[in-house]
Amino acid sequence: MFGVLEGTGVTVLDPRFHRVIPGSARVERLWTGARWSEGPAWFPAHNTLIWSDIPNDRMLRYDALTGQVGTFRQPARNSNGNTVDTQGRLVTCEHGGRQVTRTEHDGSVTVLASHFGGKRLNSPNDAVVKSDGSIWFTDPDYGILSDYEGDKSPSEIGACHVYRIDGESGEIAIVADDFVKPNGLAFSPDESILYIADTGASHDPENGPRHIRSFRMGRDGIALGESKVFATCTNGLFDGFRLDVEGRIWTSAADGVHIYHPDGTLIGKLAIPEIVANVCWGGPKLNRLFICGTTSLYSVMTHTNGAVRPL
Repeated sequence: MFGVLEGTGVTVLDPRFHRVIPGSARVERLWTGARWSEGPAWFPAHNTLIWSDIPNDRMLRYDALTGQVGTFRQPARNSNGNTVDTQGRLVTCEHGGRQVTRTEHDGSVTVLASHFGGKRLNSPNDAVVKSDGSIWFTDPDYGILSDYEGDKSPSEIGACHVYRIDGESGEIAIVADDFVKPNGLAFSPDESILYIADTGASHDPENGPRHIRSFRMGRDGIALGESKVFATCTNGLFDGFRLDVEGRIWTSAADGVHIYHPDGTLIGKLAIPEIVANVCWGGPKLNRLFICGTTSLYSVMTHTNGAVRPL
């Protein structure tokens, strides 16, 4: 059966989507009260989800056992994207701080990246951790364009790049310099492909990019090889996204979450009544998709599981 499954928020566009979404699936709104929700990250040891409310300068915590939501950190330097490193520590992209930080197990905060070539970063947006411990992050200028998501300021670097922080030396290097506004990013399950969104159409609707590009990783696991446009957004812009264990991309869009098969086919959608900024996998089996809508946190149970780092 194709089309909208009434009352579920689920649209099936390709029969392959039936394999990954239960017939009983329902999109649930778990909480509302944010101004711009972003950057969800799951912490299995505590059964909690951490996410950012950028304009309100706070990070929130959802307790999956009780359903309660509280403040994790405020002020939060207009935090945006969050992820978890190989040691279970929180890695955060900060607009206000114009830096990437790591929250240690004792609660202290370590700055991992704030400058490149002696110049301040723009406003780190999203990050992903590779199995070798390296951290890859995007640095568009959204956080310095106005005082809404950070502090209005001119760009010192003068461009928007994608960077890599070496897991051992901490050295920072540019890995991609041909983006207008690099945004969400994620590795394929085997880390052979890096996907990066470009949301340049946010400020150039007619000619700006609104797509996800895929890059083949070099043999050294560091250099990015050949790239191509994987998919172009059909409603709004792709922002943040995550992959499941079979390489499907679950990505944000203006009308909800779009699900792409690894071959680039849009196979299904999850309707959300707000613009979606980002998603992540959670729950004890990583089969629950958490969704950051503009003001709210949503979730849906699936028949698949979030991708994990290869051993």
